[in-house]
Amino acid sequence: MTTEHTRLVAALRELRAGAGLSLAALAERTLYSKSSWERYLNGKSLPPRQAVQELCRLANEPDGRLLALWEIAESHWSGRTAAPASSAPPTDESARPNPQESPPPAGTGRWRLGGSRLLVVLASAYTVIVGGVAVLLFLLLPGSEAQEAEPRPASVPFSFAPQCHGAACEGRDPMRLICGIDPDTLTSYRTATGAHIELRHSRKCGASWARVWGTEIGDRVEVTADGPTHGVRIRNKDDAATFVYTKMTEVRPDSTVRACFRPAQADGRKECVEARVGEAATPARTPSPQ
Repeated sequence: MTTEHTRLVAALRELRAGAGLSLAALAERTLYSKSSWERYLNGKSLPPRQAVQELCRLANEPDGRLLALWEIAESHWSGRTAAPASSAPPTDESARPNPQESPPPAGTGRWRLGGSRLLVVLASAYTVIVGGVAVLLFLLLPGSEAQEAEPRPASVPFSFAPQCHGAACEGRDPMRLICGIDPDTLTSYRTATGAHIELRHSRKCGASWARVWGTEIGDRVEVTADGPTHGVRIRNKDDAATFVYTKMTEVRPDSTVRACFRPAQADGRKECVEARVGEAATPARTPSPQ
């Protein structure tokens, strides 16, 4: 599984968990079966674009960021981001990638050969091709009738275990490091401008961060605990239409995590909220002006 696919899956899992949607509910309310949703949410296959849109619709969330993640993941999954195999301009037939094509076998030397050397090279290539076809036929023999028509599988096994803990998470992306799957919400509130902010915490990662949505371009959110401060700025309309996350900060049991919101308006007030790690989550609260 690629890093891009991992980030998409983590975001989809978080969205589903936040909306309280079971696999059965997703199957009942969308065009996709329960087993299909299980594959999508566990990274076994890339969900269709429409599946991402339907999950956003059911969770009542803007689909801009999720679709952007899907576009990136799909481009890597399909191989469209791979470098061309040759520097020569492609013909009409070669412009489309063919996943079954293989590079010339190693050790065959240069192609500009003459006489008997060329025949030897061609014979060697023929042997390799025949051997490859035999292996392919062996892999496709009966015995896997239950296989479904799916996109090409991930080439490397992947674990959804968090990829960092404590100090190793400092200043890093919670979604990319798999800390954003099923986190705790320490507290949440709505700012005077209508933006929503949540303090999130991953016990497995030993780190916290802030999540914000309903923002305006130019808004900024910062989070800190016992160490550095990490901030994120709403850069464009896509950011303003969906979830945006700060980087993580290391926390320990009983640490106090603090998030501050700075609106884009010059006359807007800075608003901050705090929560202690280990305490029960608190409902939306009135922000404290600074």
